[in-house]
Formats: sequence, structure tokens, C-alpha cells
Amino acid sequence: MTTFLPGCVIIFDMPEQTNLVKSIKEQLPADIIGFIRKAGEAAQRRQQRLYLVGGVVRDLLLERPNCDLDMVVEGDAISLAQELADNRKASLTIHKRFGTAKMRWDDHSADLATARAETYARPGALPTVKPGTISDDLLRRDFTVNAMAIELNPRRFGDIIDPHGGRQDLENGLIRILHEKSYIDDATRIWRAIRYEQRLDFRLELATEELLKQCTAWLGTISGDRIRHELELVFKEEMPEKAFRRADELGVLDRLHPSLRGDDWLAERYDLARRECLPDGKPNPLLYLALLVYRLTASETAYLISALHLPRITAQSLRDTMTIKEKINDLTVSGLAPSLIYDMLHGYCITALNAVRLAAEHAAATEHIELYLNVLRHVNPALTGKALKKLGIPEGPKIKEVLLVLREARLDGKIDSKKGEEAMVRGLIKK
Repeated sequence: MTTFLPGCVIIFDMPEQTNLVKSIKEQLPADIIGFIRKAGEAAQRRQQRLYLVGGVVRDLLLERPNCDLDMVVEGDAISLAQELADNRKASLTIHKRFGTAKMRWDDHSADLATARAETYARPGALPTVKPGTISDDLLRRDFTVNAMAIELNPRRFGDIIDPHGGRQDLENGLIRILHEKSYIDDATRIWRAIRYEQRLDFRLELATEELLKQCTAWLGTISGDRIRHELELVFKEEMPEKAFRRADELGVLDRLHPSLRGDDWLAERYDLARRECLPDGKPNPLLYLALLVYRLTASETAYLISALHLPRITAQSLRDTMTIKEKINDLTVSGLAPSLIYDMLHGYCITALNAVRLAAEHAAATEHIELYLNVLRHVNPALTGKALKKLGIPEGPKIKEVLLVLREARLDGKIDSKKGEEAMVRGLIKK
């Protein structure tokens, strides 16, 4: 067990376990148990040792559901994965450069990797890897609670390997890095530390927290793509506002942009998003992002789009959010004609409209956006371009012009039937 960064107060009692067979049988589905047993037997025939590692081990000890299988073999992971995939008729994705493979079958997946050691040429660089032992592999991980393994070979099936005191830190409710250069080697661990702390309702071990505060500048060594990936993982959490509040407290959100805030306002909007936007209470991560940046200026948002290398659709959603926000004063005017509301809001993505609806502190603007989302955007003329030609409208731009006139009349209640549209068209022709 590592002696780096001593622990604090015990939160709950966890019995000392050396074998998790009972927990595996109680918590994992039968088909998953069958798979990992067969995998261990296959590794044994190859005279290799196979381990279950990472989050699934942590969550077995915490009795939390987790069927994300990460396995490490002291041997050739790709060859073993090919054998297992053939036996299950599973699809296989191979990355020869990293000695890893991903299997997919039915509703399950499993990642297999060759045990490896890592070194970092410079802070923030992707690691240089070489084959190693399970001890090397666990040492390269981020936190003690994620640096445990379970043996899968038949004779030792279920035995726990815990060289860094992960079980003790689970017992104490602590997130602890493995060594004092951890954040410098890979500053994305700063975001991961916050994410695990908030997801598990743990706390950062005191020295781990102090080092985190001292190392926030090292986030500048990480590419925008990797930071964006960490944010995407935060948005997948049950309550991402908890992570953003903590990131704000620790000075981490400032490194993303000084104007971002993880405060009560954001928490209230995220809660509204879960209650109002989707029936399953799981908003699109893009909506969370739009709400996070809502209080930025257009130029600040443009900077963030560039810094995070946001995909085109994501970037456009944020630009739309800023543009609609600039129309708030116009949207607060009472008695707006439905056609005018349509013209102001048509063409912007639904995510941006929902973000402004949730964030705007003007009742009239919110009502107008809701009217557009629920009713106006679905209004279309009954007549088609083909029907207009039969009525005598010449082919070309006039068709589009008349369709726009008909939609406007429909929106404002001037006509409400196909016959009414035909009468209006005949009137236009006479003019």
C-alpha cells in the first residue's frame, strides 16, 4: 500500500475482502460472469494472467452497477481478444499500436489491453508505452480507487490485487492520486478527480486537493480535443452542475474560461433542463454546454469554440444560442404577431432555442419561444408547389414567395383551410 498522501476520517465500514467471487455472482449478470470465466480459462491455456481492472472493480466493492469490462492480460491482448471474439461471434476493433482490442456482442462490450508501463516525454504529452506487468499497469492509473484488479484465471478467480490502498480509500471516501507528479504528467486527471469526487460523493484527499490547486496551470499543456472529451464525460454525469461548482471552487473552471461560473444559476438551469426538456430526464449534453456558456459574450463563446475544437454542429448550436440571446429584448414585446415570432426564431437549432428558453429571465420571451417550439414551427401551408402551378402561379421564385405568404397567413389566423389558401392564391393572381 502506498504511503503517499495519508488518509482521513473513515466514512463507512467495508469488510476486508481478499476475494470477490461472492460480489461478482451477486452483482454481475450471468452472461457477463460466464464471459469473464471463459476469458480467464483461455488466458490460462496460453499461460498468461488475465485481470479485471479499473472502475468495475471499484464499483463491485461499492456495490454500484457497472458492466463496463476493462481487462488487462500479461501477454498478447489482441491474440486473446481474437480467440474470445471468434468463440462469441463478436465484432472486434483492434488498435495494434497500443496493443488493445474492443469486443462487442449482444448488448455487451469488453476492452482488452496488454499490461503496460508508461512514461511521459513532457507534461501533457500522450504517454510512451511498453509491455509490462499488472503492477506496472496499475501504477500508471489515475487514482488509488481505480488502481485495483481482480484475477480471472481459474485458480485465483476473484482474488483482489490492491497495491496502492484503493480499498482503504474507498472506505474513507477519498479520491487520491498515486504520485505527486500525476497532474503534471496528465492534467486531464484534474477534471477526472472532480468528476469521481462528485459522482461518488467522496472528497479529494487533502494533499491531492492542494496539488490539484497548484497544478491547474498544467491544463494549458492539454489539447483542446482532450479537454473537450473530459467535458463531454462531465455532461454524462447524473448532475454535472456538481462537478462545475467544484471546478469553480478549485479554480479549474477559470482555466477553461475566466467568465464561466458553476453557481446556483447554473444548477437551477440544469435542474430545469432535466425536468422539462426530455421525458427521461436526460438532456442532450449539447444543451448542458449551451447553458454553461450562455452568460459569455459572443466573442468569448467564439474563443471557446476555437480552443475546444468544437465540431461544426456543436459550434453552430452555441452561435445560435448567442444570436437568439441578442434578440431577447425584441422577444419580450407583448402582442407580437405569430408570424413575426416565427421569422425571429426560424432557422435556429432546437438545442439553442431550448437553452435560451431555460436561461432567459423574461417571461414574455420564454412564452414566445415555447409558442414557436410547440406550435409555430410545425405550421405549413396545405398547398404544395405543384398545386400552386396548377392554380396559375408561374414556376420559379414566385412559388416560394407565395408559400411564404400562405404560411404567414396561416400563422396569424387569416386562413385556416386549404380552400382558404386557394382563395388567397386566386386573389394574388388577380393582383
